[in-house]
Amino acid sequence: MIKAKLRATFFALSLPLLLNATHILKDDILKPEVSKIINTIGDELFTKTGINGYVIATNEHFPVGFNLVEYSKRYSKQMTQPFVLFIFAPQAKITLKSEATGRVGLIPSSKEIKSLYDYEGVMDSAVGVVSVQDKNTPEDKDNIGVLQAFSELADNIASSKGVELENTLPNETRKVVWVLKVLVYFGSLFVLWIFILRPLYMRIKNGKQ
Repeated sequence: MIKAKLRATFFALSLPLLLNATHILKDDILKPEVSKIINTIGDELFTKTGINGYVIATNEHFPVGFNLVEYSKRYSKQMTQPFVLFIFAPQAKITLKSEATGRVGLIPSSKEIKSLYDYEGVMDSAVGVVSVQDKNTPEDKDNIGVLQAFSELADNIASSKGVELENTLPNETRKVVWVLKVLVYFGSLFVLWIFILRPLYMRIKNGKQ
């Protein structure tokens, strides 16, 4: 009984220190206001679920096939289990044949933690923002993408634990991103039809005549 009280007292005393710990392990790209929101979401997630959420936002130029799991071990001393780590690396090489860059990773501390979130949904939250062609700068889109994905991750975990977070992004924001993705997709199809498929169809049609 005494030991239980001591543990409870220790947790109560250490909680403020844990909440003041940063959830961003490496930051090369995030704006101060975005970092603040991420830490606020991370604090609330830990308070309500006991699970730590961490972010690495790096401009390191990772080569093709770079092992993000091994890379994450460099930060193991800065993470407290149970946790999930979100890695955003916009300068990472994807393939040898392409100049395209950008990798996203999700690394949980256990299979149990992995089961608490939708992997594809969280990844899409980041990639969907970054890939949209709009007037935002690459830096702005990277910031929005990281925040969107971390918010989605936190909401997923909270929902699995039966609690609701108050500091994550509203669903309306996610719907706007989804609509933008759909518009870009159909816009690409329209361009493809006008400049490639339609002329080809007309040539074939006229050739038969």
